[in-house]
Amino acid sequence: MQVEATAQERTATYLGFDRNTYPGDANLKALHQTFSYIGYWLNNPPGERMNTWTGHRAAVESAGFGFLVLFNGRLSAELKSVAKAAKLGNSDAQAAAAAARREGFPARAVIFLDQEQGGRMLPEQKAYIYAWVDAVTATGFRAGVYCSGIPAKDDDNVVTAEDIRRSAAGRQIIYWAINDACPPAPGCSFPVSPPAHPPSPAQSGVPFAEVWQFAQSPRRKDVAAHCSNYSRDGNCYPPGMPAAQRLHLDVDSATSPDPSNGRTH
Repeated sequence: MQVEATAQERTATYLGFDRNTYPGDANLKALHQTFSYIGYWLNNPPGERMNTWTGHRAAVESAGFGFLVLFNGRLSAELKSVAKAAKLGNSDAQAAAAAARREGFPARAVIFLDQEQGGRMLPEQKAYIYAWVDAVTATGFRAGVYCSGIPAKDDDNVVTAEDIRRSAAGRQIIYWAINDACPPAPGCSFPVSPPAHPPSPAQSGVPFAEVWQFAQSPRRKDVAAHCSNYSRDGNCYPPGMPAAQRLHLDVDSATSPDPSNGRTH
């Protein structure tokens, strides 16, 4: 029998983190003291020549974490035309699904497409995103998009998440918004229990977001200039970790302790 969630459970928020390189098995226990879930890359993260997350899904789950499953998408310069973009979206979706299966993620897990570029999406970008979403959905996984939730001042204040959603034609997409401007972001902070708790993703400026990345390492000076609680070097470091490790990360809030539904137990 399914038990209806309490009001507290429906409004609960959970803290997580993501970073391009795997933090190491030895650090998982300490990190789980603060975080409920981890961003987990299926292919090479932006700017990286290899994916150090490969093969670590079981260790992450055994440490008690949920997941944000990520696939690094294409930049607009790679897309060339709407037709080529759609083909790339389809083939990249197949690669994302295959990688998710190899890593042991269950069917119906949410795979987030990392859309690094913001502002109004070009026709080629939308063709790529929607082809990717459709193909991922067809494989039995669910599709999400990581994208900007910040109004683009040089593009009529368009919010990328709203632009993608507006043209999605009824597609079921889960949104992970990035807005590290203070306010609304709390900056590099780690609220995990009352009276403080992680901010709701709806506070990101994207009311339909289910995940909110509110701090990035390093701090983006053009966006997060008013955030005063980063380290002197501009990075965000988690509590309880040896300073010598310099384990910087990005910080997220979500409506679930397992936003991708990636756990198998």
